Amino acid sequence: MAKSGNSGNVFDLGELRRLVEELGSGSREARAAVLDEVAADGGDCDCPGCGPDALSFPPVRLAPDGELAAAVLEVPLVRDARRLATWTGTRQVTPEGLLPDPFLPCAELGLPGPARLHLLWVVAVNTRMIRIMRGVASPGPLALSASLPPAALLEFWDGVVMDVLDRADESLTGSAVVDDHLAEMLATMYAVHDGLSRATLVKGILQSHEVACQARPAEMRALAAALPAELESALELLGYCGLVETSGAGLPRLTPLGMWAVRQDLRREGHDAPTASEVAVFAGLDAAELVEAITNRSAAPSAVAVWLASRAPEAAARELVKIAASGTAAQRATVGSILEELGPEAEVPLREALAEPAMWRYAASWLHIRDLPAPALTLTDRTWLTVDTLAAMTCPGRAADVAREFDLLEPGEDPVRVIEEMARAGHPETLAVLDLLAARHGEPAVAKAARKAAMKTRSR
Repeated sequence: MAKSGNSGNVFDLGELRRLVEELGSGSREARAAVLDEVAADGGDCDCPGCGPDALSFPPVRLAPDGELAAAVLEVPLVRDARRLATWTGTRQVTPEGLLPDPFLPCAELGLPGPARLHLLWVVAVNTRMIRIMRGVASPGPLALSASLPPAALLEFWDGVVMDVLDRADESLTGSAVVDDHLAEMLATMYAVHDGLSRATLVKGILQSHEVACQARPAEMRALAAALPAELESALELLGYCGLVETSGAGLPRLTPLGMWAVRQDLRREGHDAPTASEVAVFAGLDAAELVEAITNRSAAPSAVAVWLASRAPEAAARELVKIAASGTAAQRATVGSILEELGPEAEVPLREALAEPAMWRYAASWLHIRDLPAPALTLTDRTWLTVDTLAAMTCPGRAADVAREFDLLEPGEDPVRVIEEMARAGHPETLAVLDLLAARHGEPAVAKAARKAAMKTRSR
């Protein structure tokens, strides 16, 4: 999202990926429990700036464009920016393009103080409500009125929100910690759009700060004492900006305009943030069509939740297992990711999959993760799964991902030893994977080991 600090995330984004996929339509209490778990876990950042994967957010229902556009003009920040533009008229400004006396408009317009005025001024200038030329401010070319079409008003609103979030580097909310994590906080509120308690938000910020900054106990005690009040002030500012409101249950949540704006920002950064109508079409696909769409990247991951919601878990799992058992490595990888969304209620078809030569290792792993009885996987079995995962990327357009995925699959392992194990795993596509690693891995020792293993595989 628009600017955020680098000292951590309100809810670690690697875990946020799991969070937004698990939320579904569960109760608010269940969602809060998941958030508490995420906040406590900590971990490394997995956001687009720190890792290759995009987040997938639950589908949302947005208000109609006409209703959203009408609400733009009622946002307190927008109203005050328009008042400021009218008040300014034609007026000299400083060399920095600011008003020479910030207290004067605050007094005459009833604004809280220079900090709020600065935000209004930046928004008014950047959205062309005020134009500055040769040291003089005057009304800009954008004259907001209710007669503007909805598309123009929403484009204006998008610019307003980008300006607001960019001010996080300049003490937007008055809390350095909240400013550092503002983008992630808004993304989490987007994922749980019926509201989050203040206690959950505070807990997430504290846990993230402690992990990311290795804060000492004395610092954490001081922050814990100050943060609730700082968060309250930040939420008030975000409400003034039209992004946050209080739900009927008393929980902070995004406004309809906030949902629209945060979604725009998420999509700009490449995240999967669909509307309910965009993914509804996937509910009618059969399993083969869904797997094909996900494998070919013509459907976003959010389509999976919609598809699963329209089927009994056992029936869905049986359809998917049938495809994976006779499919390619890419299809098995896709099916495996979909099956991860199902709980123990899908045990029967997964247990039946233990009889499938190409699928039993996936099924055994699935059962183990859910603490269900299953055959033990040997080192060779786990290496076979590694080869199968990498083989799914040997298709055109994804070969460049193989080296990166290899490193992610074996963190802390000796890559040369892993490659030697791969050559002995008996996977039918081992040679293709080794050739790709030999050609594309950036570490000379790893590439050399892959070439040597590929030669031995060919000689057999």
